[in-house]
Amino acid sequence: MTFLRPFEGFLQIEAASGILLLIAAAFALAWANSPWAASYDHLWHTTIAIGIGEWTMDKSLHFWINELLMTFFFLLVGLEIKREMAHGALSDLRRAALPVAAAIGGMLVPAGIFVAFNRAGPGAVGWGVPMATDIAFAVGVLTLLGRRVHPTVRVLLLAFAIIDDIGAILIIALFYSSGFAVDGLMIAGGGLLMAWLFLTLGIRPGAVFTIPLLIMWAGLYRAGIHPTIAGVVLGLMIPVRAWYGSHGFLRAAQDALDDFRARVEAGQSHHELLEPLDAIAEARREAVAPAVRGEAVLHPWVAYGIMPLFALANAGVHLQGLDFQVPSATPVLLGVVAGLVLGKPIGVLLFSWLSVRSGLCVLPRSVTWRGMLVMGAAGGIGFTMAIFIAELAFPDPELLAVAKLGVLAATAVAGAIALLGGWILPHAGLMDEVEDLTADAVEESALA
Repeated sequence: MTFLRPFEGFLQIEAASGILLLIAAAFALAWANSPWAASYDHLWHTTIAIGIGEWTMDKSLHFWINELLMTFFFLLVGLEIKREMAHGALSDLRRAALPVAAAIGGMLVPAGIFVAFNRAGPGAVGWGVPMATDIAFAVGVLTLLGRRVHPTVRVLLLAFAIIDDIGAILIIALFYSSGFAVDGLMIAGGGLLMAWLFLTLGIRPGAVFTIPLLIMWAGLYRAGIHPTIAGVVLGLMIPVRAWYGSHGFLRAAQDALDDFRARVEAGQSHHELLEPLDAIAEARREAVAPAVRGEAVLHPWVAYGIMPLFALANAGVHLQGLDFQVPSATPVLLGVVAGLVLGKPIGVLLFSWLSVRSGLCVLPRSVTWRGMLVMGAAGGIGFTMAIFIAELAFPDPELLAVAKLGVLAATAVAGAIALLGGWILPHAGLMDEVEDLTADAVEESALA
């Protein structure tokens, strides 16, 4: 099934990352409720100063993880969105219709359920929390089901979760950012212009783009817009078309090898041999698109470093200190749990079914509604993005702790439901025999 090959490495990293996230979250929760709980709080409140000249930011370790390191997580999200829009499940309306419908339902219904529990009161601001899906956790759960879930379901989940991320990014930018300072926007615009100039001039080393990224980050922070949005903006700017491409690489590499061979036979010095070797290195670098290279470099660091660190810093809820007598505490908890556990699968199934029935899209032949139900249940695993939005939505530490507890509980319950659903429900339709189809037929049916 050739259409799945581009996703295999991505899905494998996400699955392993999901397991690592689970371990980090469990460790943080145990640490925060152990006799050493004070050391947990002390660690994340340790201040770290970063500055250049007279400009200095003195913030906690928790701030640098949530605001700076997570920018690289959002940069990866931006690259994933750009890739999907160019070559993947979002590249045309026909391919994107089903995951778009599923994502819209998977955002609106959970938000509606949360609002139903929190119509009035301080908890109402958290309506964006249950709208999120954690790609790593969700893919990890489906991976545990093995052949009981068709690979196409995983691809649909990936596309659905990416669209969900787009929604979450818009929510953060529009509803959880505080005002706009013009001078900050000008600084961010300067970083944006620098990135555009780098791209226009053909400056290729990816590390160079850290400079405009940090300038945009500082400008957005100054402007009052959540600075992690800088990562998404830069990710969407990175080209998805290779400079050389595979055929260009073969030609350039062959020319460079011929040049290298001629210089060796002519007895030229080692220094003179560097030019064709540099040409081979350039051809290798430019054989794939910058967005693909960036994703390949960033993905392991984000999946195995930044996201587990985020989980460790944010999942440590002090259970013994929770006070459900605080106004809105119980509605917030119930809204988050019900929104993720019930709202996600209901929204995914309802909107997908309506779209299929109306003729806007077609259910792939290798996927059944049982598969969509399992996907919807896995979509209720909100963890990383849900906690991130909760941090922005709730200035009250009591409500924030309750919201985090709701996210953790919903993650556990939704994951268990997805696993049980995959095992208990009849699965013949989830893993249809498609080996007799050609690769083109599989691609056509999966992306119909």
